[in-house]
Amino acid sequence: MNDTLGYAAGDAVFAAISARLPRAGPRAAAGCLGGDEFAVILDLTSRRRERRLEQLVRMLHTPVVLDDGRTVDVAASVGAAAPASVGSRDLAAVQRAADAAFYDCKHSGRAVVATAAHAATLSINGRRAGRPGTTIWGRAA
Repeated sequence: MNDTLGYAAGDAVFAAISARLPRAGPRAAAGCLGGDEFAVILDLTSRRRERRLEQLVRMLHTPVVLDDGRTVDVAASVGAAAPASVGSRDLAAVQRAADAAFYDCKHSGRAVVATAAHAATLSINGRRAGRPGTTIWGRAA
């Protein structure tokens, strides 16, 4: 996006997404993990999880209107995890499982809820192995 619309437009889109995330649910906590990655922590029952995730995906896919009137279509991938679905209450383990689920849903337009298999996905420094930015002994993983 920065290459086609400029850095100011990219910053505006990230600011718009950042403003949307706290509206993901009551008592939602949201933050930027770095670059174009964000995390949202929600306290949901398993009954409400699927619907809330569908709403989150729709909210994130809502186009952003820039100050100059241009409209930017937004795409987002959502990986989610719950302690019960991954078998751990450890926040780092839940986050790693959500990251692995995120890669399962990449480009699908649907949220994926992590399972115990996602929790077992190899990671390096909390990042899925093979993901950009991860290395093993000086080479890309």
